[in-house]
Amino acid sequence: MPLHQKLLTGFLLILLGILLGSLLMIFRGSWVPPERIEVRYTDVTRSVDPIEALPGEERYSPSYIFTEVAQNVIPSVVYIETNITVDDRMPDHEDDHQFDNRFWERFLPQRRAQSIGSGVLITRDGYILTNHHVIDGADDHIHVVTHDKKQYQAQLVGSDPSTDIAVIKIDTDSARPMIVGNSDYVGIGDWVIAVGNPFRLRSTVTAGIVSAVGRNVDIINDRMRIESFIQTDAAINRGNSGGALVNSRGELIGINTAIASESGNYQGYGFAVPINIAMKIGKDVIEYGSVQRAFLGVEISSVNQQRARKLGLEEISGVEIRDLVPGGSAALAGLRKEDVVLEVNGYTVQEANQLQERIALVRPGESITMKVWRDNNEQTFGIQMLGIENEAIKQWATSEPQTQDNFELNPETEFGVVQQTFDSGFTVAELASPDDVSINELVVIRIQEDSKAYNSGLTEEDVIFELNGESVNNIDSFTTIWSNIKNKRATARLNVMRSGESVMIELNLN
Repeated sequence: MPLHQKLLTGFLLILLGILLGSLLMIFRGSWVPPERIEVRYTDVTRSVDPIEALPGEERYSPSYIFTEVAQNVIPSVVYIETNITVDDRMPDHEDDHQFDNRFWERFLPQRRAQSIGSGVLITRDGYILTNHHVIDGADDHIHVVTHDKKQYQAQLVGSDPSTDIAVIKIDTDSARPMIVGNSDYVGIGDWVIAVGNPFRLRSTVTAGIVSAVGRNVDIINDRMRIESFIQTDAAINRGNSGGALVNSRGELIGINTAIASESGNYQGYGFAVPINIAMKIGKDVIEYGSVQRAFLGVEISSVNQQRARKLGLEEISGVEIRDLVPGGSAALAGLRKEDVVLEVNGYTVQEANQLQERIALVRPGESITMKVWRDNNEQTFGIQMLGIENEAIKQWATSEPQTQDNFELNPETEFGVVQQTFDSGFTVAELASPDDVSINELVVIRIQEDSKAYNSGLTEEDVIFELNGESVNNIDSFTTIWSNIKNKRATARLNVMRSGESVMIELNLN
């Protein structure tokens, strides 16, 4: 065969190989570039002892304070990037066991996605606080870059989905840990600074104030979740998750975790895990390898105006015990149903999530002091806290959530009007129609702020005329259908009349 024919044949064989290889890659989907998943959440931390005031600190301008704080805290915040395997295997149908698709994974690369976030150094030997959702699914593929551009492969120490806190570690003995503050001293209006890596923009600093404390925004997807966030208007975006929220002294007071946004970007609302909770979780994971969580063994709800009046409370405050676990911490200490918890270890609790936050700071075996309202008097109880190793607590914590609403599903009469409060945060009343007094309507008369009903768009004076396709005009019919929906952990679809127009409201009861 002539030389030019041999060269042509070889060239054609190479082209054929490239074509076959390309077809195989397309078949596997490996040609698709890695997806970029930018985390929407962020976090914060705290300190133990207050720092002595600097000489003449009262004369410093805000810009001077921000400059000093930023220079001190930026080196303690790291950039985190994780690689997560995207599982796009074919469904495993009953009649399709002849071919194992995973055979090809030995030879062809799997599709992977990248997730970015931030973290905060808390020790010189490289322990880092971040969010659980930043490292979830990353296994050993956690890449950390410090402010001085050093790169590390981090090890996952442990994480807690119920608080969205995780601990990772890098191999170093010269890290710049941040001073940890005390989030119990954080107040509305305090100046704060958020430090993180939004949109891969390293070491970004934004400033704002504390907009609220003790926020429960229902974003953690865990039955035992603890949400008592610090809310701030400091700009927080995707990639800030796990970063630092610090006060004007440069103390870590929270771990940035979430944003409230319709667009996915900053719209004025950011949320951080209080550093007291984050550090407790971090210490547990580092010292014990897992979270040491104590349980009261109670079902609770915040006290509203109706319950406060019925229980004889002078103010609308406290957290009512709706049910107890026999043999649990609260039951053994002598607490009862309809007791109202006013204080825990000297800290006032006005919402259910604030009580959960206080209990989250306690380990099994420790004791707490609780001030309780009972029979029109304040009483004090000492409670020895039990953990998951207690059999009664274990059965309660691992069981399916109770679907019975207790007092919420028993209609009550106030000022001669039959009305009912539901645990999604709204109260309805049977009122006569203004067009025909012989016909009753279900009117929403109260909405609890930041409740599921509030966040879904339900408003006072809405007239509910249909629930999941069934007509309702009285408390009995509404609560019957509501209970069925809740038992199925389904979505409640309320058709309401508002300003003469029909509006659909959806409430997820899962």
